[in-house]
Amino acid sequence: MERGEQALHDFVRDRRLALFRSAYLMCGNRDEAEDLVQTTLVKVVLGWRRLQRLDNVEAYARKTLFHTFIAGKRRFWRREHAYGEMPEQIAPESDSETGMLVRSALARITPRQRAVLVLRYWEDQSVEATAALLGMRENTVKSHTARGLAALRAEVGKEFA
Repeated sequence: MERGEQALHDFVRDRRLALFRSAYLMCGNRDEAEDLVQTTLVKVVLGWRRLQRLDNVEAYARKTLFHTFIAGKRRFWRREHAYGEMPEQIAPESDSETGMLVRSALARITPRQRAVLVLRYWEDQSVEATAALLGMRENTVKSHTARGLAALRAEVGKEFA
């Protein structure tokens, strides 16, 4: 094993537990903390050649740990929580008839309104993110949202009338 690889191996071996302790205090969950440390160490390993020039690789690793934790809490899929026990009630089956009704109503509104509604409510994007993705002003996104929802309500209302 060459000198750089040995230094990396030593760093991971020596600092993994300290990083885990910090991660556990932030996450409050052993599995999440282990995932966070693993992600952090992957980033350190991938940048090892560049990092060897730094005075304090541990400071970089800790900063990476905190930034990865914060970024992970912003992601939509991280808002899900695992449970150790099965729920007592069975989740209701999806209402395929309502789904078809909504898809049919979406097909009858303008493409821009459809794109805005899908990004805002299906993809859970903010007004700002939707505007950036579609190349629109934020006020245009808001008006397309309002008009699109009104059109959807009208279309769905026709089905129930």
